[in-house]
Amino acid sequence: MDVVDFMELELTDSCDLECVHCYTNSGPLVQHGPMTGDDWINAINQGLQLGLKRAQLIGGEPTRHPDFARILNHAADAGLSVSVFSNLTHIRGEWWPLLTRPGVTLSTSYYSDVPAEHDRITTRAGSHAHTRANIVKALARGIQVKAAITTVLPGQRVAEARAELVALGVEKVTVDGVREVGRGGGTCDVNELCGLCGLTRVAILPDGVVVPCVLGRWLKAGNVRITPLEEILAGPMWQRAVAQVPRKPRPRCLPQAEQMQKEREKIHAHL
Repeated sequence: MDVVDFMELELTDSCDLECVHCYTNSGPLVQHGPMTGDDWINAINQGLQLGLKRAQLIGGEPTRHPDFARILNHAADAGLSVSVFSNLTHIRGEWWPLLTRPGVTLSTSYYSDVPAEHDRITTRAGSHAHTRANIVKALARGIQVKAAITTVLPGQRVAEARAELVALGVEKVTVDGVREVGRGGGTCDVNELCGLCGLTRVAILPDGVVVPCVLGRWLKAGNVRITPLEEILAGPMWQRAVAQVPRKPRPRCLPQAEQMQKEREKIHAHL
């Protein structure tokens, strides 16, 4: 790898929710991991030296990391495009100015327009109400919000959830099935990966382990707390990890623009 364009920074596996399909086995009793705020800032700086342009702060729930605000500010100060992937159940008042900074966007998961169905998937009563309310608050502040719907339950109200999000003003909504990794399936099957893993992109887990993608967390290539990122990405463990990822003509993580536009038009036609 000569250039790192995109980094997934999994700040913590701690989360106030415990979704039935979570790929990290996150939950409220899970600890943050040994990566400190200084460690994450150092990792970002190393990425910048390799050409980093985009970063995603993810978890677990990234806002639960004690240095979340500091890490987000550092990434934004460095001129990165930063996506914060949050369940949006708890957003502190002092965080809204950070989230409105240029280049910062919000991403979240949304499962149904029916609160009980959404809460059944997150296993937390009231989570739908909090997430929806903070989507509305973010949009009112001019923050770009992206939403991902995962089809988890038979007969899940996916179309209705998408329609609700579009009506609220969410411009980008993607739908995916459950990946058979983590709590969702427990496998280590590289065929569940999108096919882009390791191609100018890298992920760092809460313990500092470097992998091609947060979904492929078993493809370990080194640890940034021990070895510089550039050295890891030039090493044989990284090469072996990336070589295991099957490349696909239509990567699963890239929504098809034409299909998405057609789906939006259908939704608007029925509003």
